[in-house]
Formats: sequence, C-alpha cells, structure tokens
Amino acid sequence: MDLGIAGKRALVLGASKGLGAASARALLGEGVEVHTISRSGTSPAPGMTALAADLSHGDGVKRVIDHVANVGRFDILVANSGGPRPGPVQGVGNDEWQANFVAMAVPFFRISDAVLPGMLVGNWGRIITIGSTSVVQPIPGIGISNTVRGAVAGWSKTLANEVASYGITVNMVLPGRFDTDRVRELDGLRAKAEGLSTDQVKAAVTRDIPVGRYGNANEFGAVVAFVASQQAAYLTGSMLRVDGGGIRSI
Repeated sequence: MDLGIAGKRALVLGASKGLGAASARALLGEGVEVHTISRSGTSPAPGMTALAADLSHGDGVKRVIDHVANVGRFDILVANSGGPRPGPVQGVGNDEWQANFVAMAVPFFRISDAVLPGMLVGNWGRIITIGSTSVVQPIPGIGISNTVRGAVAGWSKTLANEVASYGITVNMVLPGRFDTDRVRELDGLRAKAEGLSTDQVKAAVTRDIPVGRYGNANEFGAVVAFVASQQAAYLTGSMLRVDGGGIRSI
C-alpha cells in the first residue's frame, strides 16, 4: 500500500534506538524526509538528518525548536521519550515529580507548538505520541511513568479536538511488551527483585500475551507509519494499542 506521504518531512524524538528508531525507519521507507532527535545524535539509518539534543533540559528543547525554525515546515511529529526509574507511585518527592514531568511531557508540548504553525498553514499534519498501554491499564512498578504518560494522553486528546478542522490528526500509539532495551531493563529488575532469571520473567510475561511473544520494534514502526498516512486522515484523538492483545478490556 502506498501511504501517500512520500516527500513529507518528519521529526522523530527519541529516535536513536527502540520504538523511536523503528518509527523513523518506517517513515524513511515511505519516502519521508526524516529528522531524528536523540541525546547521542545517532541516526538509526543512513539518509536521515540527526540532531543531538537532551530533551530533559530546556536547552535541548530550545535546540530542537531552533532546528524547526531553521529547516521550515514539518508535516509529521513523532513524540517519543525514555522512561523514568521504576518504582511505586508512593513516596515520590516533589523535585522528582517535577523533573520527570519536565523531561517526559513538557518537551512534547513545546515542540508540538513549534511544528503546528506550519501544519496549520498547509492544512495537513500528523502528531503521533508514543505512549504505553499503562495509559489504559497501569503497569505495576512504574508509577511515575504511569502518571506522566496519563497526563500526556489528556494533552493529546485535547489538542486533537483543537486542530481537527485543519486537517491535522493527533493520536497516541500505545506499545505493549516489545523487545527493546527498556523492556529488557525492566525484566532484569523484576528478575533481580523476585530471584528469577530474566528468561523466567520473560516466560511469565509472555503467558499473559495472547499472541504468545514480545513484539518486534519494526511491527510497531509500521503502525506509526500508517497513522501518519494519507489514508488515516479520519483517525484522530485516538489511542491505538499495539500489544499483542495484552490488554483484555474492551
């Protein structure tokens, strides 16, 4: 299927590895001009423009906003970030709450504001946030992430309603268990806490996934590319679960 986005320009945050990198590669494969942002400034594939910026700090966000101003209109924004430390939601201090909100949510808000004027002028745009199935069903042991990503979901739905009449869609794609560095880290921490091997933890988690395996990052990237497509013009304000059936609620 031709997704109709060849020649569009995309900005992908948190794109050096994992689901962000897979999303960037999928868009590149559709003929999109891809600009990637990461702390390392490492491009996940040849043919992309890579910029080093730490979005957990205001200087890094400003660097990205300046890049947008210098390059010109971006048609697609894929907003992605790493996760905070695992742990319960109880007992998190004020400074840690603020630091994680500033690192995981505020950059999405500010960078979206930077790309929206060009989208509004062109009456076309796609803003796609990579969240987590924890937005639908909180995941034990990652309390800060559950909370901040929930706030991002509220922002995404609100923005979708504000810009829908301009041909701009705003959606979240919610990954379940994918074979990424972040998931391997979480599995390792659980294994250590419960006195298990990482293989035992992975087997236990897999039993709760109807598909019977962890996802491949490229499968996730393909969904992001479709959400960015011309064909997905009527899809907005939505949260798409890509989790192998792991969330059982309707």
